[in-house]
Amino acid sequence: MKDAMNAEARKQRRRTDSGDSQGGTRAGSSLVDLSTLVDAEIDELPAAAPTRVGSRRALAYLGVCLVLIGLNLRSVFSSLSAVLPEVTSQAALPGWSVVVLTTVPVTLLGVFAPLAPVLARRFGAERVLLGAMALLTAGLLLRPVDTGAGTGGAGHLPALLVGTAACGAAIALCNVLLPGLVKRDFPHRLGLMGGLYTTAICASAALGAGFTYPVYTATGEWTKALWVWALPAAVVLLLFLPVAVRQGAVRHQAVRDGVNVWRSPVAWQVTIFMVLQAMMSFSGFAWLAPILRERGVDGATAGLIVAVCIVLQMLGSLFAPALAARFRDQRAINTVVALMTGGGFVLSILGPLNLIWVWAGLLGLGQGSLTAAALTLIMLRTRDGHTAAHLSGMMQGVGYGVGSTGTLMVGQLHQATGSFVPAGILFMVVGMLAAVFGYRSGRNRFVG
Repeated sequence: MKDAMNAEARKQRRRTDSGDSQGGTRAGSSLVDLSTLVDAEIDELPAAAPTRVGSRRALAYLGVCLVLIGLNLRSVFSSLSAVLPEVTSQAALPGWSVVVLTTVPVTLLGVFAPLAPVLARRFGAERVLLGAMALLTAGLLLRPVDTGAGTGGAGHLPALLVGTAACGAAIALCNVLLPGLVKRDFPHRLGLMGGLYTTAICASAALGAGFTYPVYTATGEWTKALWVWALPAAVVLLLFLPVAVRQGAVRHQAVRDGVNVWRSPVAWQVTIFMVLQAMMSFSGFAWLAPILRERGVDGATAGLIVAVCIVLQMLGSLFAPALAARFRDQRAINTVVALMTGGGFVLSILGPLNLIWVWAGLLGLGQGSLTAAALTLIMLRTRDGHTAAHLSGMMQGVGYGVGSTGTLMVGQLHQATGSFVPAGILFMVVGMLAAVFGYRSGRNRFVG
């Protein structure tokens, strides 16, 4: 019976696998990182169908909703970072809690990623996305709440911890399921939708970094500066609600196909490359603004520098996949962008402050290219869509889960020494290791 189900799954997915292979080829002539558009539900039987819409106008409405969901997936990280000194002092947070608040959301991206396809098989991807947006909205509303006497005088800390954890879990589900919906629902507009989707995610981080401190300045309260980010999430929740509830419930079964990526040396090399880039990427979201402020940059300027850095990440993420796919192997580009990222981080901490815009620009271009290069390897190192989906799951689970140690180590080093200088040494080492594993995973080999 199991063999028959596997055979049927392979039959249903033959066209999909062909399309995935073409998608990997198209990346060489497109500025869109199509490698991020991996269908996490590719092993389902019956095959997951496109979202049910009644007209072209309804399809366009769905596209707007998906892009707007992407526009809410990174502001959680950058908004807290922008006012972290104010939150720490005014809420009287203990040192350990600051480390936890910057680490837990990233860890949960890895912990909850494997759960997304399981929930989608039971409830449907659209309804899981709706639930994730509801959880994200609730987490954003909860974060700044002062629980006061109800928690023995613990103040803001319990709500900050629970709210931040809820946001991390919600974003993990969206990270996994959203690319598959974009890919299934817009196969003839993949370049446009893929570009809008990836741009929206980068824009989310930039908006959180650039606007949170000005809101704090205008209101004088960090709680309002964080609460404001619940509004766009709530709007998207309401907009997506009629689309999600319209979908019929279809029970799917998981049929495992493709190679076992956990036994592949190539898959592990790519995954470790992903771990190292995640360590630098999310450390940037969490700590770059506090690093700049400790160096004497005012809050508004620090937020602007981080926002510009993230915009430059967007440029790097657009061009790196096209460049990487033009060559038989990606050793050179992986090594260069890893060293750029590590060097940009080190110089942002230790370099001359009058050149901080240059260092932040180097970090932004390097980090955006590094993240895109790591994700592009999903397609370039696999031969079919099933293996690509399994490798993507492995990279997200291990990459984000272990990669969150970057933010943890930065926080611990700062706690122990009272300085970010040791973090500069840390990023020097991480950047060099990323270059080593980028070189190894860039060789023209396949998982399997």
